[in-house]
Amino acid sequence: MADTSIDYREDVASGSLAGDVRDYIALLKPRVMSLVVFSGLAGLLVAPGEIHPLLAAVAVLCIAVGSGAAGAINMWYDRDIDAVMSRTQDRPIPAGRVDASEALSFGIALSAGSVMLMGVAVNWAAAALLGGAILFYVFIYTMWLKRSTPQNIVIGGAAGAFPPMIGWAAVTGDVSMASVVLFALIFFWTPPHFWALALYRCGDYAKAGVPMLPVVAGDRETKKQMLIYTVLLLPLGLAPWYLGVAGWIYGLTALAMGLVFLAAAIAVWFDDSDKSAKRMFGFSIFYLFVLFAMLIADRVNGPWM
Repeated sequence: MADTSIDYREDVASGSLAGDVRDYIALLKPRVMSLVVFSGLAGLLVAPGEIHPLLAAVAVLCIAVGSGAAGAINMWYDRDIDAVMSRTQDRPIPAGRVDASEALSFGIALSAGSVMLMGVAVNWAAAALLGGAILFYVFIYTMWLKRSTPQNIVIGGAAGAFPPMIGWAAVTGDVSMASVVLFALIFFWTPPHFWALALYRCGDYAKAGVPMLPVVAGDRETKKQMLIYTVLLLPLGLAPWYLGVAGWIYGLTALAMGLVFLAAAIAVWFDDSDKSAKRMFGFSIFYLFVLFAMLIADRVNGPWM
């Protein structure tokens, strides 16, 4: 009887094994993409001015595709450490369901297509921001920072903070203080969000040689940094209200959510187990979702909000 496992490995090595549609969707990191799209949509909706609904849909599509394209290139580059980490071992490339070169070509094609479509159909300011976000994520974060510094997620977090600014530029054709505030909101949210994950996945990162803060500086320093960032995030979450981008209901919601987020960071500080870190990681996603949902609700129900 033939050794099918050998045949399988040969197929992977030769690139003859093609993944199905689900594997190519997985390359786009759909869970990450959903938050990117939501924040991009919020930036588009709260921006002053009008945009045709069809062009708005095209802009959101381009943000989604650009985000997914960057994720696919990230998976291509990180395929070696993804194969080591238990959290990522089943991704399409390390699992052998998609050839690495195909994933790279897929990501490059989608990157170029999303930026060109944004420029031609919407405006080139939004296209430039989208292209910059993709390049930043691929070259600055993935290829440079991630494996070289424990501040990888701090600086690299800028890539994930671009979507609301891109959505804003799709409507206005420029960048304003309000859109910079939306960028900063995600930028300062990213470190405590990812460090909460890194605290209870520290072994995975250490095994893969990724210098996440808990691996390099230890749990105590990581928890301190998380606490600092959540303190800074509290007034920043209120900034859209200060600037008149959102109303008082958003302001009260942002204050309440910020205080809960801060309480979660304090709980992590006093907890030697992983339980509080896991809860904080889950809540951090909910926190950002609620704030941008309230920005959208404020835009839709402006007079009442």
